[in-house]
Amino acid sequence: MRKVSDAMILPLRPHWSHNMTMKAINVSELKAHLSKYLRMASRGSRIVVKDRDEPIAQLGPPQAEALSWRDRLAREDRLRVGTQNWGALKISKLDRPIDIQASLRAVREDPSEVRRR
Repeated sequence: MRKVSDAMILPLRPHWSHNMTMKAINVSELKAHLSKYLRMASRGSRIVVKDRDEPIAQLGPPQAEALSWRDRLAREDRLRVGTQNWGALKISKLDRPIDIQASLRAVREDPSEVRRR
């Protein structure tokens, strides 16, 4: 960073919060220098491998394990994970029969209104 005045500091070059680079190489280049490109990938670079100028593969660091939908939504603060003990949940019988098909038809006709029957 460079000091312009007492109140203003400007960076000398662009600053990004991550250190990722993208490089495109041909298959022959990859075959000739495989160790070099694997080292680059292990350090965070993404390398696109092309065959006749058409991308066919991508090398890079391994991605994090895939999360379940529940864990992913909780991490994004879109879902609050409950603390219920679902094993202790008891489902009681209803006092009257419900026609599920009729209820679904009613909701499909007017989805903004969910009516109790």
